[in-house]
Amino acid sequence: MFMVITSKSNPLIKKIASLSEKKYRKLCGEYLVEGLKPVRECISSGGEVTSVICTEENAGSFADAVVVSREVFSYISSEKTPQGVIATVKIPGTQVAPPKGRCILLDRLQDPGNVGTIIRTANAAGYEDIYLINCADPFSPKVVRASMSGIFFVRIHEGSAKEVLDALSGVPLISADMQGENIFSFVPPKKFCLCIGNEGKGLSDEIISAGSHTVSIPMRSSCESLNAAISAAIAMYALKNNVKED
Repeated sequence: MFMVITSKSNPLIKKIASLSEKKYRKLCGEYLVEGLKPVRECISSGGEVTSVICTEENAGSFADAVVVSREVFSYISSEKTPQGVIATVKIPGTQVAPPKGRCILLDRLQDPGNVGTIIRTANAAGYEDIYLINCADPFSPKVVRASMSGIFFVRIHEGSAKEVLDALSGVPLISADMQGENIFSFVPPKKFCLCIGNEGKGLSDEIISAGSHTVSIPMRSSCESLNAAISAAIAMYALKNNVKED
């Protein structure tokens, strides 16, 4: 038999509920992962899981899980149709450091869905280092959900423009901009950093001026622009495929 928490005022439940807010994630150094598959992938990736909370029907799926009533779970869940499993995970203490290979820089992206989707695609395409300058919190529930477990397999570097550019010293920066050369005919260096700017304003002058190259995705005149996450996905694969290997 196991004890079932039925009170929303339970200290652990109150803490988990607070992690939906950035200030408490920062204070506690933890974030939330929700869903059976994401929690399992987080554990298998080596994520530092500090607790697993689940409803009674999922009690046997995880050792040492804290069991709560459905009402309490609905209180801490951010999903419309909760699966009954949430984990609290330590936020990795990655310092802003040089990349190990090809990487991507996100400059002032504010939409959590875009940030999460780009993290998901970066993981798929092999861009393991992701640099964020004044972006949506990569450990918010919306970003984590949109990353589809990609957040567990990349290194997140959050910092000021100066900190990020210092870490990328010597790495060619490739800026994605409407005025750049055709990305499909551009041949990038073996190691580079792709830079994606704000959804409405694009890249800052500081990032553009630090760049080595500027590329664009050709479009019909009837299309003004592409979504930031879609542009990033096309660019990541186009650049990766155009690299001249030694």
